[in-house]
Amino acid sequence: MQTETIVLIIIAFIIALMIALFQYLYKAKNRKKNLLFFAFLRFLSVFALLLLLINPTFKQKKYFTQKPTLAVAIDNSSSIKHLGQDQAITSFAKRMEENDDLNDRFSVVYYSFSSELKDSLEYSFDKKQTNISKVLDDLNQIYKNTIAPVVIVTDGNQTYGKDYQYSSVGYEQNVFPVISGDTTAVLDTKIQQLNVNRYAYLKNKFPVEVILNYSGDDNVNTRFVVQSGNSTLYSQPVSFSFQDNSKVINFTLPASTPGVVQYTARLESLANEKNTINNNKAFAVEIIDQKTNVLLISDIVHPDLGAIKKSVESNERRNITIRPPQEARDINLDDYQLVILYQPNSRFREFYEKLKTLRKNYFTITGSKTDWYFLNKIQNKYSQEITRQTEYYLPRFNTNYGAFLLDNIGFEDYPPLIGTFGEVDFNSNYDPLLYRTISGIETDDPLLVTIEDDGIREAVLFGDGLWRWRAQNYLDTKNFIDFDDFFGKLIQYLASNKRKSRLNTISESFYYGNASIKVNAEYFTKNYEFDRRATLRITVKNKDTEVTQTIPMILKNNTYEVDLSSITAGNYDYTVTVAGENISRSGSFTVLEYNVEQQYLNADVTKLKQLATNTNGKSFYIDQIDSLIENLSKDQRYQAIQKSKENVVSLIDWKYLLAIVILLLAVEWFARKYNGLI
Repeated sequence: MQTETIVLIIIAFIIALMIALFQYLYKAKNRKKNLLFFAFLRFLSVFALLLLLINPTFKQKKYFTQKPTLAVAIDNSSSIKHLGQDQAITSFAKRMEENDDLNDRFSVVYYSFSSELKDSLEYSFDKKQTNISKVLDDLNQIYKNTIAPVVIVTDGNQTYGKDYQYSSVGYEQNVFPVISGDTTAVLDTKIQQLNVNRYAYLKNKFPVEVILNYSGDDNVNTRFVVQSGNSTLYSQPVSFSFQDNSKVINFTLPASTPGVVQYTARLESLANEKNTINNNKAFAVEIIDQKTNVLLISDIVHPDLGAIKKSVESNERRNITIRPPQEARDINLDDYQLVILYQPNSRFREFYEKLKTLRKNYFTITGSKTDWYFLNKIQNKYSQEITRQTEYYLPRFNTNYGAFLLDNIGFEDYPPLIGTFGEVDFNSNYDPLLYRTISGIETDDPLLVTIEDDGIREAVLFGDGLWRWRAQNYLDTKNFIDFDDFFGKLIQYLASNKRKSRLNTISESFYYGNASIKVNAEYFTKNYEFDRRATLRITVKNKDTEVTQTIPMILKNNTYEVDLSSITAGNYDYTVTVAGENISRSGSFTVLEYNVEQQYLNADVTKLKQLATNTNGKSFYIDQIDSLIENLSKDQRYQAIQKSKENVVSLIDWKYLLAIVILLLAVEWFARKYNGLI
């Protein structure tokens, strides 16, 4: 308590005492014995009121015991049920919850997991993917800088993600894997992996790579077959032995029919083989009868050219040709769906004239080497102020962009482009995709725009340095997917002559059964501004069973989305409609039968034991719960810690003092009333 507060309390004591003595002793005509009692009551009530006004504070220290945390993570993937361990794991979790010794020693927190960590127990055992490495990383973040051993109950079979056998090295918490599933090695042949491109071109052949595995001691012979419908397209005999237990087969298949073609790869099962599900794998290829050809004309050598080429050709359905103006004069522009004009100058004159005559779509990229005197004269849709100075432009995404469906890939964190300093005036309607941010100031000046005029589509980028954006995307995500997808959608929009629609949908032509099945849609007002108020529904029809279901689409960022991952394998048609509007869009897709969780026959004991070794834990089997509990209870690394907590408490928060004041005044009043002093 501060010295100033103590002085105020002494003064309050004196004031209360003086008031009591003045009223009951100094002013009293007859000094009765009970006046001292009345003076004492008045002194207490006045002193208490003054204390409330002073409101002194006190430090209050509380001691408590903090138990170590025990995180119990239960595998909820479908491989648990496939291996017949669902009942055993449910029983294990209940025994953990009901064990008094464990709850006395630890603060136990339960999780379930598959591809992601959930902060609640779930025993559906129907999840299609497992990522143990991500689960361990999430737990490591939750219990960072604390002692929290982890009990993970799983079969150890991971379908994607980093290999936890190696990524767990250096993990901060001790992990105690509880192994569920059959650990007995049995005879098994399986298709370990099948690699094939999603797209192929009509009348070509596409490559397929298959990895086959065998577990067993005997020499066996079988056959690998690929079929499409009732036709066998490829067949090869395969032999395995204990030493030679893996085969890699490379072959090609003909692309003879356009559209999505489904195939079935099958490794003929052995007579005494227990698991035959992993002997079959369905896959599909979309066979297209045309390719988008892009021509890029540039009079300079620049890193952007390589970045553009890589992005365009990241999709096998597109091809790009790069030529200088003098070599491009003899090229027939009708052979290309899109022309990119990179930093044009006077040598580009005949190309602008041809594009105008042929009514072709084109993409103009300007920058520090652009001849704006020429560009301002050759076209009349926009003009740049001539300053002969350059400026750095940071991108800012336009969330209301309405020409086609596009996501913000983190443009605000991308490096600047180099463009010409000065204002740009537009003489036609344009749709800005990116705005300029200059020296930290957000402006409404466009950096990337699309223009659709009289059925011709054009895009203009007012800066060079795209290669830095692609490199930044790799630094952020360790791949180029986001940037290539952004650039690919822009190329797809410019290469198409379809009219702008208020409702756009995006879906894959086919999905694998173990992947998430999502359909996206975007809806715009009549002014082509994104409409967040709309109600969109999707009607999905299974063409094989005629079963139809209608599902509302959920607004997510700047798109409407629906997750159809729960539907079964088959061929589907879908229609997206807007409530209250006579507008709809339809499409179709195929879901291929495949459940990666059913490809496993045993628990992965080796990896789980290595996980325990890497983290200084210990592995147990599902029927060793008593040993696990005893080991955790006696482990001296996990001790309860006594901690103290100091709180600063104000006297005004002590409600009983106000009650005492009221009681003292009431007693004084009744006593005076009883003695005839009132």
